Amino acid sequence: MKKIALAAIAISLLATPAAFAQQRHDQGRHYDQKREHVVKKRIVNKKVVVKKSRWSRGHALPSSYRRNVVRDYNRYHLRTPPRGYHWVKADNDYVLIGITSGIISALVQAR
Repeated sequence: MKKIALAAIAISLLATPAAFAQQRHDQGRHYDQKREHVVKKRIVNKKVVVKKSRWSRGHALPSSYRRNVVRDYNRYHLRTPPRGYHWVKADNDYVLIGITSGIISALVQAR
């Protein structure tokens, strides 16, 4: 009885790899298998930056524009700035601002 049981176990152990080694030959056949598709949506929040292109008197000029100081103001047909002011080119305009405060006192459009 022991020999029969051991023989059955030995045959099952030897037959197991052979069962897994079989390949499926179902090429060209269509099976009704449900496949799950995972769709990942990526949400992008865009920041809209509105640049102020029209300047007005009494408002402060942003510090990024204050670096474009116009030293040769006669070349651009600008009047001599009073003491404590200087001309700055912002976008396509020339702006007369206070040196310390950055407040706009006059505007001239470039040609």
